[in-house]
Amino acid sequence: MAGGEGEGTSLEFTPTWVVAAVCTVIVGISLAVERLLHYTGKKLKKAGQKPLFEALQKIKEELMLLGFISLLLTVFQSRIVKICVKESITEHLLPCSLHDKEEALKPKPEGTSHIRHLLAEEAVAVGYCAAKGKVPLLSLEALHHLHIFIFVLAVVHVTFSVLTVVFGGAKIRQWKHWEESITKDNFDHSQVFKSSRFTNVKDHDFIRNRFVGIGKGSAIRGWIHSFCKQFYGSVTKTDYVALRLGFITTHCKANPKFNFHKYMIRALEDDFKKVVGISWYLWVFVVIFLLLNVNGWHTYFWIAFVPFILLLAVGTKLEHIIIQLAHEVAEKHIAIEGDLVVQPSDDHFWFHRPKIVLFFIHFILFQNAFEIAFFFWIWVQYGFDSCIMGQVRYIIPRLIIGVFIQVLCSYSTLPLYALVTQMGTNFKKAIFEDHIQAKVVGWALNVKKKMANNGGTNGSTHDGSTATTSATTSAATSAFKTIQLGKINQSQQS
Repeated sequence: MAGGEGEGTSLEFTPTWVVAAVCTVIVGISLAVERLLHYTGKKLKKAGQKPLFEALQKIKEELMLLGFISLLLTVFQSRIVKICVKESITEHLLPCSLHDKEEALKPKPEGTSHIRHLLAEEAVAVGYCAAKGKVPLLSLEALHHLHIFIFVLAVVHVTFSVLTVVFGGAKIRQWKHWEESITKDNFDHSQVFKSSRFTNVKDHDFIRNRFVGIGKGSAIRGWIHSFCKQFYGSVTKTDYVALRLGFITTHCKANPKFNFHKYMIRALEDDFKKVVGISWYLWVFVVIFLLLNVNGWHTYFWIAFVPFILLLAVGTKLEHIIIQLAHEVAEKHIAIEGDLVVQPSDDHFWFHRPKIVLFFIHFILFQNAFEIAFFFWIWVQYGFDSCIMGQVRYIIPRLIIGVFIQVLCSYSTLPLYALVTQMGTNFKKAIFEDHIQAKVVGWALNVKKKMANNGGTNGSTHDGSTATTSATTSAATSAFKTIQLGKINQSQQS
């Protein structure tokens, strides 16, 4: 209670052993969690899992943000509950009707209603506003519940994101035997790109499975096939082999032994650190939902369809990109020399930006976590029969949709994303091992710094300086050419 008013006593009249015991428990739990995160981070760094370590750092940032929000709510709660407004203002846009409020305020035999507890706890704040003929803008109990909801939302989102990546990653790791079988089959890697045999395009399994014909009708059939394909066998071995070869031919033609599966795992782990966080636009979405959660609108029900529809759209689009890659080959060639090679391009993605798919997956996971967190928060805080919970016919579909989204995203959409987004024009930085990334970036920065220092001498006449400048310029050019390897290879092919 603020200032020690209301029920209970202030800290000055609380036994010291009680204060010490409570502080010991709180500090002990906090230190245990901090040590656990620290130990986990050390294990990840030792195992060379830099992307996962950075994701853990992102979780720490979210926990720090939650702690700051908690601090603000705690410090300013006594002032917030004394912000008084006219009662008529608080009678609009309510999650429950005024009739439900009157029913909740009626005395109950057990005398344990959270509304009665609220009235007893906030007698001072209510009396302060009542003296002015007004009511509190936000009660202390409501503020406390909002505090808990924000914490539950963040925890559920992080948990669901981790589960999605863990299960999706497990699915992707099952493709490792495809990579191994491809490597074993290609005994003479020097001949992989030099085969002179001609084959009919339609004899390739990839084309037979993905090519749906030419014409206006084929476009509709292609989208229908893409929609259905995401529910069963979203990625087959022929898809993996064709897309893998297309990537290697475009970006790593000089290295046919390139481990595409390992690169794909590194790229997914690198993206995970972006998914696990809660960006500002997601907090904006939470605020909008809390504003529109009005009695009779059933916002919590209709909003559950947003991630559901968006997930189906993302899965369909990713499947359709594979079909587009097959169509490009089948429409341009009747027979091909050597292996079938697809051409990666940003043109296949929405707005020519492969990264936008990650944005949608981030939003889908957060929205689904929000739905589940909101349901369990209401259930625990107010009870299943609470007016804010809504009717059973709206609750059951929400839960079914939430489970469906989690399963489909883990076992279909995320693996699709990990494979298909490699079909963009450029490769990701995960193509380099972590230590190589650090060396290349560090080298480029050092060269850039030396060039700037040498440039400040206004052109020294010493041969040594001139030679150094020439060498550093050459080194910088080489470093940046290495980083842009994918773009150079693509331009050479075209």
